[in-house]
Amino acid sequence: MINFKKFGFLEIIVFFSALYVLATLIWTATTRSAVEEKASIIKDNHKAIVEFVNNQINTCDGSDDSTKTSWGELCNDSWTSKKIINYINSNLNLKNPYSKNSSIVKSVQDPRIQAEGKAGQSIEMGIIFISSNDFDSVPGSEWIIGTCVKSPCVAAGNNELTSVYR
Repeated sequence: MINFKKFGFLEIIVFFSALYVLATLIWTATTRSAVEEKASIIKDNHKAIVEFVNNQINTCDGSDDSTKTSWGELCNDSWTSKKIINYINSNLNLKNPYSKNSSIVKSVQDPRIQAEGKAGQSIEMGIIFISSNDFDSVPGSEWIIGTCVKSPCVAAGNNELTSVYR
């Protein structure tokens, strides 16, 4: 039996510290699978969008001047970032596991900053960030697609960044 009369301030602090560490470890162990499941969904969304854009590039590669993309632009012209994003949000039926009400794709000036959460930028996990610059028709044009998979975004493996080339 524990004699509580001999429990001093230091013993109470040690007891509650140990209790806190134990509770944190249990909480981490029980929520890990849910976090990993959300991360997997986000990575699949990222991959689906990259594959979609690459498929459009491959379909348009070597096509004639009248061939159009899925979102209605001519293959041989510059592709408008806003039109691509609207098409993806409306037609690919991808869901953000962190927010059911937000769009899955957003345009930003530099997706790398948003995906990695650098320089005090707001972190929006599960959102796929696409460069707001239009995708030029010049061979070798780069378009960046990125997302934050889980927090902290800047940590290795917690973000996805992909460059797509025409």
